[in-house]
Amino acid sequence: MFDLVVSGGLVALPGQQPAPLDIAVRQGRVAAILEPGETVEATQRIDAAGRLVMPGALDVHVHLGHGSDISFPHEASDAASESAAAASGGVTTIIPYILSAQEHSEIFETIRAVTEAGSHVDFGYHLIISTEEQLAQIPRYITDYGIPSFKIFMNNRGGEGKRLGLPDIDDAFLFRLAQACAEHGGLLCPHPENIEVVHYLRDRVMAGDPEGRNGLASWNASRPPFVEADAIQRAARLCQAAGAPIYVVHTSSGEALDAAMAARRQGASITIETCPHYLTHDVTWERGAVGKINPPLREPADREALWRGIASGAIDTVASDHVHRTLAGKEGGIWKASPGCPGLETLLPVMLSEGHHRRGVAIERIVALLCENPARAMGLWGRKGAIAPGFDADLVLVDLDAEYRLDAQHVRSDAGYSIYQDMPLKGRVTNTLVRGVEVYRDGEMLGRTVGHGRYLRRTLQH
Repeated sequence: MFDLVVSGGLVALPGQQPAPLDIAVRQGRVAAILEPGETVEATQRIDAAGRLVMPGALDVHVHLGHGSDISFPHEASDAASESAAAASGGVTTIIPYILSAQEHSEIFETIRAVTEAGSHVDFGYHLIISTEEQLAQIPRYITDYGIPSFKIFMNNRGGEGKRLGLPDIDDAFLFRLAQACAEHGGLLCPHPENIEVVHYLRDRVMAGDPEGRNGLASWNASRPPFVEADAIQRAARLCQAAGAPIYVVHTSSGEALDAAMAARRQGASITIETCPHYLTHDVTWERGAVGKINPPLREPADREALWRGIASGAIDTVASDHVHRTLAGKEGGIWKASPGCPGLETLLPVMLSEGHHRRGVAIERIVALLCENPARAMGLWGRKGAIAPGFDADLVLVDLDAEYRLDAQHVRSDAGYSIYQDMPLKGRVTNTLVRGVEVYRDGEMLGRTVGHGRYLRRTLQH
């Protein structure tokens, strides 16, 4: 007797083309993969006829905050709105960042409780490491909290971190963090920028365009691809010397991808992430400051280089870098607007529409990018990232042929907008299940699942 059987769909098993299969669920986990129409008893059934059934996506680059503050959620509603956005787009696991100058053990349990009280989907956390007190606690963060992934802002120099309330660091701090990761089973996730060069270029570009009339082109020129590539090669070399794995976040340019691939060829243990907005938008986008992101949106040639990285297997994961500030933060032109945009609810739909339908990216490759590879990289494989016996029954049903547009009225994130508003999309999520429980169906969140999400302790498997 099974709790649930999902039948009649094309099922995406790991590394395989979707095929007609049924899925049996017991106690929140996949219990069996069945031949189509196999007779079994079940308490509940979901008819997936005409749809793709894939593992829930893992978005491992998320910023949860409160209002304009993106440091961490302060109320359960912060997690509720953004996890609803996730579930409506087929994301069943999120890993946000905790950004604070406090020693993280002082605030972590409160943050976890707030998130659990609101989240519809399962979640972990990354920690941003900026202080000596935090660095000294790396072993405890890994063993006591099950958090093995640590971000460092390489650009926090010359007072750059003040905007986020963080102190300056240097390459020696990065290297020591890499050593701690190597010794205790951690993963380093650097934000890569050579900020000294950025400061020089920013002043020069602003002098030539003080009003920011050139919009996204000026923002890109102030932080061009080579400053990203330089920091990637430097961080990768330091991690390799320390013996630590490195996860390169939000790769935005062909030059940055080349630097990461060069490090891989030289022996670095490196995972490469990009984001949907770098695959779909560039400096020519007509909405200007709304598209201010850091790293910036690049040139059309960079977008194409990243798609080649998707096709070749060079890029390992795609994540949203979700920021849920409202459009009020974009006021004042390109130099004053806050960076970042929401993307949780469009991560999978954009990859299906732009990747699968428009560019012929195979479904099994999209599943690898959004499910399997993030789960492996972040210590969740065996539990998340695949439809396989013993894995959590995180299942997403997709009508691959459905065409639609996302309008502002139906954006679930409390950001209240999307850079994909009114863009034609093809491939719509119809049902989302987290550990065998349906949390989203046919355009509606199922309200009883507020607080269904659970915290995930993680251990890296390298």
